[in-house]
Amino acid sequence: MGLLYGLWAPDLTLSELKHRYGADSLQTVQVDGLTIHYQDTGPRDAPVLVLLHGFGSSLQTWDVWAAKLELNYRVIRLDLPGFGLTGPSPLHDYSEANDLATLTHFVDKLGVSSFSVIGHSMGGKMAWGLAAAKPDRVKALVLMAPDGFAQAKDIGTKPYAMPSIMGVIKFSLPKILVRKSIEPAFYDATALSDRLVDRYYDMLRAPGVRAAILERANQTIYTDPVPRLKQITAPTLLVWGEQDQMIPSSNAQSYAAVLANSKTVLLPKLGHLAQEEQPEIALGHVVEFLNSTLKRPN
Repeated sequence: MGLLYGLWAPDLTLSELKHRYGADSLQTVQVDGLTIHYQDTGPRDAPVLVLLHGFGSSLQTWDVWAAKLELNYRVIRLDLPGFGLTGPSPLHDYSEANDLATLTHFVDKLGVSSFSVIGHSMGGKMAWGLAAAKPDRVKALVLMAPDGFAQAKDIGTKPYAMPSIMGVIKFSLPKILVRKSIEPAFYDATALSDRLVDRYYDMLRAPGVRAAILERANQTIYTDPVPRLKQITAPTLLVWGEQDQMIPSSNAQSYAAVLANSKTVLLPKLGHLAQEEQPEIALGHVVEFLNSTLKRPN
């Protein structure tokens, strides 16, 4: 009993997390019953970039990128439903259709009619889903190791499925487990700082997030991506760490073969979290692409 008590990891409060992670810069908006936490920086009259984080992450994954991008763009980044300070969906619905509806209603609430999207991993899947559904609104698309390009044999499977024993994370979450889950996302594990591990650990202890993650994992089912990808008209940049162990960089070829207008950049000696492992390397390619596509100055 004493050992179990020692491993108990209760949720942190929203006030504590806001204190640790930028309460002054966070904003909220009510969307579909969710209190979405987001940051909105940069010139109001500049082209809009919407940044979508990956599974288990939060809007802070874009800290370095946002500081650069907001010089020339309006940068909007949010904690997606089920993650960070936004927390669980009151409907407990993490389907592709619901994610798409929530993102659409979010930009509508902010009065944004046209925008570009940068998405990583799970957020990359949401990004291309949004670009496919709203081709008249999405002007440019950056996909960082996007999830969702299922092989024929995987259609109908659950890519985030977890063994039932993982339900224990709702009560017990050793920090070493969090570190070990992030390490494979880095090519160079020594680049994984204690500060970054602390942030992931803290955000996983946001109210209700661990239960929401388990629900999303159980509800996410691979579908055929090709028909939707063919609907995308936005110029697209595919960015991948060549040593990505989570979503292989060979997937870039699958996307490029279907997308009408795409460019691929493979980054040597980088893994799945390129925007956190060596943020400036990928960012240079992204800035060049956006400035060219959206006709902004360097």
